[in-house]
Amino acid sequence: MEEGDAMPSETEFAVLTEPFRPELLAHCYRILGSVHDAEDLVQDTYLRAWRAFDRFEGRSTVRRWLYKIATMACLTALETRSRRPLPSGLGAPSDDHRVAVAAADLTVPWLQPVPDALLATGDPAAIVAGRNGVRLAFIAALQLLPTRQRAVLTLRDVLAFRTAEVAEILDTSVAAVDSALRRARTRLAEAGPVADDLAEPDERVQRTVLDGYMDAFTRADPDALVKLLRADVEVEMPPTPTWFTGRQAVAGFFTDRVLRPDRWRMVPTRANGQPAAVAYQHAGDGCYRAHGIEVLTLIGDRISRITAFHDASLVLTFGLAPALTPQQGKRI
Repeated sequence: MEEGDAMPSETEFAVLTEPFRPELLAHCYRILGSVHDAEDLVQDTYLRAWRAFDRFEGRSTVRRWLYKIATMACLTALETRSRRPLPSGLGAPSDDHRVAVAAADLTVPWLQPVPDALLATGDPAAIVAGRNGVRLAFIAALQLLPTRQRAVLTLRDVLAFRTAEVAEILDTSVAAVDSALRRARTRLAEAGPVADDLAEPDERVQRTVLDGYMDAFTRADPDALVKLLRADVEVEMPPTPTWFTGRQAVAGFFTDRVLRPDRWRMVPTRANGQPAAVAYQHAGDGCYRAHGIEVLTLIGDRISRITAFHDASLVLTFGLAPALTPQQGKRI
């Protein structure tokens, strides 16, 4: 804005900036690993942007200017926060379902899923790109990186900002961006086969598998569940550190400890660009109480990973009820 121009109205500010809110939320989520923290930082970004808008001189686009504010806010926040892992980022799995399952560890700031609905835009191309950039395997791998490498890689490889633009956003040099990007890509390649986990079967296959998964849980049918699993399937259940690998171990765990008649009800949703279900557990009074969010990673038409976030508070983030009445439970 030119010096002496009148301060823009809130309406004018909103018209210019609000279209970028979903992608800024996805950006903050990639860096922070928490949907709750990301929502807070996006709010903070818009507050800072509003306060500084009269000093915006148009030397960059509004979009890049907002990304600069958001990225620097995230990096500042991470100075006092730990990375957010999944159980698979902390220890080895078990291939024996008979092992003792560790108690929930509430001292760890666990990675959280993000509802697709919060990232929705009207641009189909942006929707596809956004899904690939928030898949759980990728977000979990990002958490292994130092914070500035995390920011550089997301700005450069996910959002396709030019190197010079990334340097301007981070107040650093082009050479520093190139160096951080090389280290980040190397570390990500060492983290595992993320590329396979990013493969996305078509929506018809996703919904068929999700429907089968929810039906197997509702009917407590381990045989139906086993048919949906890859041989190398893995299951993890934050905040529980114990996790399992292999179809025999996963099936044994569900059969012996989880699947019981009339225990579960499932409601379909989407998280991290992936098929997911909200799990409700029978509470003994006829109602089903929110238990958490289960996100499925598919390779082809089989489940390669089940990430069951046992955190009932996440259900509200997905816009769903904290409980189902007996009548609602019967209809599902």
